Amino acid sequence: MVLLRTAQSLREAGVPTRHVTRSLRRLQGLEEGRPPTGLRVTAVGGDVAVQDRRGRWHVDSGQFVLDLDDADSLPPGAEVVQMRRRATRPDPPPGRDEIGPADWFDRGVALEHTAPGDAEAAYRHALAQAPDYLDAWLNLGCLLCDQGRLAEATAAYRSALSYLPYQPLIHFNLGVALEDAGSKREALKSYHACIELAPDFADAHYNAARLHEALGDPHRAIRHYNQYRRLEPVV
Repeated sequence: MVLLRTAQSLREAGVPTRHVTRSLRRLQGLEEGRPPTGLRVTAVGGDVAVQDRRGRWHVDSGQFVLDLDDADSLPPGAEVVQMRRRATRPDPPPGRDEIGPADWFDRGVALEHTAPGDAEAAYRHALAQAPDYLDAWLNLGCLLCDQGRLAEATAAYRSALSYLPYQPLIHFNLGVALEDAGSKREALKSYHACIELAPDFADAHYNAARLHEALGDPHRAIRHYNQYRRLEPVV
């Protein structure tokens, strides 16, 4: 949960909660085996960006971005060319006739920003072959939320829970989708389910605190705010 310690500052910078969750989830997967303390996570234009030794790049798209400090050194009219990181396996490996769930997932990641309909189909292909594929469920739900298809997103997350009932991120994302749809009490149940599975999930405590406060229960709101502050110490 180290990377989640930046979530509040990202939300305050205008990054939607579902984008924060998806980006930090992807960043955790990308940084396996490397210490996250060597990264600086920031908000850039409503997206989540990371600064490392390679430079500054968007977590979701893999595009490198130009630091503002360097922008003044460009000649007038110069165009900044951005590089896109490709999925690990956008096409089946040579010698294989069948596309596996990981191939479909990588294809979905590669297509999200250019062909979201095809990306959705790719995630659904992955899930048809591997119904317990956590990352495919998370990306599919986020993709549907990004398109405003909240009822379909909540249905997808509920389907995911039939295969992965003990995954706190699914409960959390379901809560975000329900909250965006205006179902505050249902969203609160999902945040509490997330907390039961992962008591140190700071974002779930924060969102639960907000909803308790909005629903007129300040005492429980204070408890969750206090837990959030304990998990998110001020640096």
